[in-house]
Amino acid sequence: MIADAPTARRRRWHWRTLDTAAGGLALDLGLYAVSAIFAVLTAVTSTLLPHRAWGAVAAVGYLVATLVVIAQLLLRRRSPTARLAGLPARWAVTGLTWAGTALLPLLWQSIERASGRTDRAQDEVLVVEQAGTRLLEHGTPYLGPDAIAALPPGEQLLGYTPYQPGMAMFGLPRALADTWWTDSRVWFAVGTALALALAVAALRRTPTTAATAATGHRRDAALLRGVQAATILPICALTLATGGDDLPVLALCLLALALATTDRPGRAGLAVGLAGALKLFAWPVALVLIAWGLTRRAGTRVAAGAIGLPVAALLPAMLVDHDALTENVLRFPLGHGLVTSPAQSPFPGYLIANAMPAGRLIAAALLVATGVAIAVRLARHPPRTAVTTALICGYGLLAAIALMPSTRFGYLLYPLALLTWAPALHRPVDTPTAPAPDELSGRTTSA
Repeated sequence: MIADAPTARRRRWHWRTLDTAAGGLALDLGLYAVSAIFAVLTAVTSTLLPHRAWGAVAAVGYLVATLVVIAQLLLRRRSPTARLAGLPARWAVTGLTWAGTALLPLLWQSIERASGRTDRAQDEVLVVEQAGTRLLEHGTPYLGPDAIAALPPGEQLLGYTPYQPGMAMFGLPRALADTWWTDSRVWFAVGTALALALAVAALRRTPTTAATAATGHRRDAALLRGVQAATILPICALTLATGGDDLPVLALCLLALALATTDRPGRAGLAVGLAGALKLFAWPVALVLIAWGLTRRAGTRVAAGAIGLPVAALLPAMLVDHDALTENVLRFPLGHGLVTSPAQSPFPGYLIANAMPAGRLIAAALLVATGVAIAVRLARHPPRTAVTTALICGYGLLAAIALMPSTRFGYLLYPLALLTWAPALHRPVDTPTAPAPDELSGRTTSA
C-alpha cells in the first residue's frame, strides 16, 4: 500500500492511457473478447454443470458484444464524434451484455431448475433457500450442531449456513412458493441491480460546472468501468448466474462508497451495514468506512448503521439458538465444524496450511499480521476520501483472500470491483489545488 508519489503517478498515467485508448473502446474490446474466450473454455472444460451451462449462453453474449465494439471502433475511425461510439452507447452495450451474460443464463437455469433439473444451481442457492425456510418456520436460519450431525453424511455440508442472518431473506420467496421466480438468484439479481442503480445515481448527482466538465466526463467514464467490473466481468456474471450470494453484498459496498463520496456518511453506514448483515466480507469495508467517517467527525453516524444493522440481524438468531449461530457463523468458517469447507482454491494461505508443518497456524498468523498492519495504517493515516477508502478495502481484501486457509477463486470479485470502482469516486474540481499529502504514500503530490 505504500508507494512513492512519482511511481503512483506513473501507474495512474499508464492505466489512464490504456483505459482511454480509442475513447475507451479499445479496453472494452479486450474485456469482451477475453471474456468470450473464458466463457467458451468454461462451457467446454468446467466440471461444474451450472458453470458449463452458463458458459454456453454467456459465450454468445460476449461474442455479440465483441462484434458490436468492433463496429463502434470502425465507426469512430470514420467519425470520431459519432454518437454510436460515444459514452452513452458504451453504457447501452454494457447493459445489454450484462443481460445476455448474467441475467439470461440466470433466468434459463432458474426455469429449468423449476421444471425438475437438479444440475442448474450451485449449493449456495440451496443453502440460502433452506435458510429462508428455517427462518420462516423456526425463527432462525441455522441448524444446531446436533441437528447437523443427525443428517446423512452426504447432506451435512448443506446443513450449514455460513452467512449472516440477513442472507436468509433472499430465500424467503422459495419458502412461500416453488417456482422459477422464487429462485434466490432472481432476488440476488434484483438486489444487485437496485444497489448498483442507486450507486450510479448518487455519483451522477455530483454537481458539475463548465470548469469541471472535463473532469466530470472522466469520472463518468471511470464509473462505467467500475460498473463493468461489478457486472460483466466473467467472475461476477458467472457467480450471479450460478450462485449469486456475493453480488448483492458487493453492490451494497459499492453503494456505501458512492454515498461516502457525496458526503452522506449516515447513509453510507446503512448501506455497508446491510451488506454486513448478509455476509462477513462486508465487515472489513465497514471498519475502513468508520475510519473514514472519523476524519469527518461522522464516525458515530457511520458506525450506527455499519455496526448496528449486523448486530440487529444477529440478535434474534442468538436469542433463538445461540449454539446454532456459533456453529454456522464461527466454527464452520474457521474449520472447526463437523465437515470441512469445500472452499479450497490454491492461494498462498491454502498452500501454506496444507503443505507445511503447523501450516494452518502459520497462515492464520500471516492473516492476523496483515490485519494488524492495516489497523496501524488506519490509526496513523486514516483515509480522508472515498477513493483512498476503496483502495484500502480492495488491497486489504486481496491480501486476506490470498492468505485465508480456506478460500475461493470467486472471492476475487470483491477486490477487483473495489479497486476498479475507486477512480469513479474522484470528485470534479474547478481548478488544480496546491500540493497536498498523498494519502497512500504520505508524500507530497500535485492534485
